[in-house]
Amino acid sequence: MTRKGRRLNGILLFDKPQGMTSNAALQRVKRIYGARKAGHTGSLDPLATGLLPICFGEATKVCDFLLGANKHYIITACFGVVTDTGDADGTRLAERAVDTLDGAALQSVLARYTGVLEQIPPMFSALKHRGQRLYELARQGLEVERKPRTIRIDRLRLLAVRGVEADLEVLCSKGTYVRTLVADIGEALGPGAHVSALRRVGLGPYDEAPRMHTWEDIETVAAQGYEALDTLLLPMESALVHWPALHLSNEVAFYIRQGQPVWIPKAPAEGWVRLYSSKDRFLGMGAILQDGRVAPKRLVSET
Repeated sequence: MTRKGRRLNGILLFDKPQGMTSNAALQRVKRIYGARKAGHTGSLDPLATGLLPICFGEATKVCDFLLGANKHYIITACFGVVTDTGDADGTRLAERAVDTLDGAALQSVLARYTGVLEQIPPMFSALKHRGQRLYELARQGLEVERKPRTIRIDRLRLLAVRGVEADLEVLCSKGTYVRTLVADIGEALGPGAHVSALRRVGLGPYDEAPRMHTWEDIETVAAQGYEALDTLLLPMESALVHWPALHLSNEVAFYIRQGQPVWIPKAPAEGWVRLYSSKDRFLGMGAILQDGRVAPKRLVSET
């Protein structure tokens, strides 16, 4: 290890605790691994817990693929209270009396929020308006017009009802604001609602798959040294299993390494592909050009 940190490649499925920002989680994990380079694959709100993949070294080159992946959440929605942020950390804007939730009525509302939808992003978000974060404007008491964005809800299931709270399972596309989804459901039902608990249980290929590692897990393993810590990491290509794989001859791999598009038999007609050497070593990601050649796009270092 150098003064700048260890060179290591791989992905840690970190179970972020409540109250910690995603960047604080990243820095904490990076420090205990003594890593030179690390990044995460999209922020979780401090209120939220659950899956935050931490990518080390060359694995940071696949972060964008996870950013665009579907997300899987378990949400607790509290009905009868509306907040400015859409979650329990916000300021209360309205309270409406709710004795107990009508599960059948809620089921009926949920059915209207599946499929392809248009959603207006919340003011308390990291999106920018004229170079300024929306949440910064919101904290100044300002509200600006936001364009609706197309999202997709593949699964919206009622798991349980407890008094004025309901547990929901949501499988959604990139760009979905679950706080806004819950707020919209609350308004459609009548009393309004906010997110009181949120846990991400899956992201892209990491959905109900390898278990997440808590900070306590990591600290326990860290006592055994870096070699033990590294056993918690998944290979970087584990984030890419949804794309087809191509194995290259030594000659073709050479040209790919030089940045040159190549013809590869039996390559798909379009999209991304995983590239491997003849010895099954992961080389990176390629994209199919209009003429059918495979162009190198995200190659990983050999070191």
